[in-house]
Amino acid sequence: MTERESYCGGDEAVCITCSDSAVAVRIRELLPGGLAIVDTGEGLEEVSVALVSAGPGDVVLVHAKEAIAIVGEPA
Repeated sequence: MTERESYCGGDEAVCITCSDSAVAVRIRELLPGGLAIVDTGEGLEEVSVALVSAGPGDVVLVHAKEAIAIVGEPA
């Protein structure tokens, strides 16, 4: 396995971290230090929300574990 394959999680053609894609997720809980627990639709993950003013229920775009935009209002 190459270093890139190890870092990117396998031998996939596109690495989600290295690509220019973002994923819409819903914030479930804010944590100290500009972090949040988000629902990806496949499970919960911790991401940074330091760049956006979002709260629980908001849908945000996340790239490389960093929320970069708010795209939806609380449910």
